[in-house]
Amino acid sequence: MSENPLRGDADPGPPFTGSDIGRRVAARREQLGLTREEVAERAGSAPGYLQYLEERSANPGIGFLLRLANALQTTVAELSGETVDLPPGTGRAAYHPELLELSRDECRALLGTHGVGRVAVTTSEGPAVVPVNYLVTDDDVAFRTAPGAAPAAAAGNEVAFEVDHIDDALSQGWSVLVVGEARAVTDPVAAQVLDEMARSTPWAGGDRALWITITPVRVTGRRIAVRQTHVTPEAGRLGDE
Repeated sequence: MSENPLRGDADPGPPFTGSDIGRRVAARREQLGLTREEVAERAGSAPGYLQYLEERSANPGIGFLLRLANALQTTVAELSGETVDLPPGTGRAAYHPELLELSRDECRALLGTHGVGRVAVTTSEGPAVVPVNYLVTDDDVAFRTAPGAAPAAAAGNEVAFEVDHIDDALSQGWSVLVVGEARAVTDPVAAQVLDEMARSTPWAGGDRALWITITPVRVTGRRIAVRQTHVTPEAGRLGDE
């Protein structure tokens, strides 16, 4: 199995020991590609305090949280975890949304190497869509499951696999759909390679040692963006006749 150009080999570092809000702040900052210094400047804070918040257990005041949420283009509710049990997409639609088709390269970049996606399968009880931890190797999508579990029904069939990201704060998001043939990995060496590539055991726990790979036949994607509008000084004047 050749090296995957999308695979990130950086050391994940020591286990996180801070608070839940610190973890959400760090994840959102990294998602936006911002440094601590950049976020601290936007929030009117010191980089050292932001580092303390991300790595330790802090109890910031509401004023700082409001500035921090604004700096990270999100909401206090998102940072505080108040929406953790809600499905994504509860935010109001933007005023000027734009639906864009993604290229195959954009889809591959968004698919990434690790995360949580959903596989659609047909089981003895009917159709099912099941979330799974996945990774990307070469051009294939791979996930672990247990024999007899719903995702295992993918093996030997053409299936659909979807991954997405929804940003309620900005009413934006994207989705990538992979359609292809799924097969069970029976070669112990190939399975071991996938084990070593995986950054996490399956979130569902239990004995899930069966790897399923999906070889894409079709990869498509869409993004909901907000169309930028420009208001001229004349258009912004009120009361003109």
